[in-house]
Amino acid sequence: MNITVLGTGKMGFPMARRLCEAGHTVQVWNRTRTKAEGLAAFGATVHDTPTGAVSGAEFVVTMLEHGPVVEQLLFESGVAGTMKPGTVLIDMSSIKPAEARAHSERLGGMGITHLDAPVSGGTLGAEAGTLAIMAGGKLSTFERARPVFAALGRATLVGPSGSGQLAKLANQMIVGITIGAVAEALLLCQKGGADPAKVKEAISGGFADSRILQVHGQRMVERDFTARATLTVQLKDMRNALDTAAGMGFTAPITALLEQIYAAGVDHGLKDLDQAGLFVELAQRNGMK
Repeated sequence: MNITVLGTGKMGFPMARRLCEAGHTVQVWNRTRTKAEGLAAFGATVHDTPTGAVSGAEFVVTMLEHGPVVEQLLFESGVAGTMKPGTVLIDMSSIKPAEARAHSERLGGMGITHLDAPVSGGTLGAEAGTLAIMAGGKLSTFERARPVFAALGRATLVGPSGSGQLAKLANQMIVGITIGAVAEALLLCQKGGADPAKVKEAISGGFADSRILQVHGQRMVERDFTARATLTVQLKDMRNALDTAAGMGFTAPITALLEQIYAAGVDHGLKDLDQAGLFVELAQRNGMK
């Protein structure tokens, strides 16, 4: 298949590489070209413009920062107008459900089919092709896109347009809240004289075990806050969840509380740390190094 990937950052690069290795013809573009050039070694064609990259594509995958960037690229940079009718646009960025629905409707009027298909699994999942892919859209479009998803991870159609983004918000609510719980619990143990590494080991396998405890908890134990997904990105996701909840008349007090703590961390200079860096914000509140 002829597949274009727009956005080859920390997630988009390994995803595009996996599509190359699966035997697809892959075109790539990134705003900073140097971030895409490494894909040429895997057989991808690197383009100077997004419109050049999508010309002739059967599928266009976007992995961009947020909804307004997706909208600008599609409708102001000429990408949507360049895509031929019948092209499938798979937006794997994390944006608001309402934005995804609006994009789907607008693209549909141009003869382009759309799936919102955000992912979970981080850079490790992108590298290994084990991403959890949450798709929203028509079943027929989802079935067409299966060969694309097969190289990237496990895809599930969760509902109509916008539902993939709704599922991603649920994912990010659980991730963000659980990171806070793990950080607070490990700091409590440290404050009381227990070894956080041994506490993590002791509770592994019990009801409190989770992927967050194993991955982010280990980063906290090692004080490794090199960004995989930043505190800023997690804050954006929490705010998108609250905005979406408000639009539905749904109260989300736990998410609201964690949003305030992530926001404080960003305000205190931690914005470029990994999302596990919430540990640092909570440590500072307790006078701990």
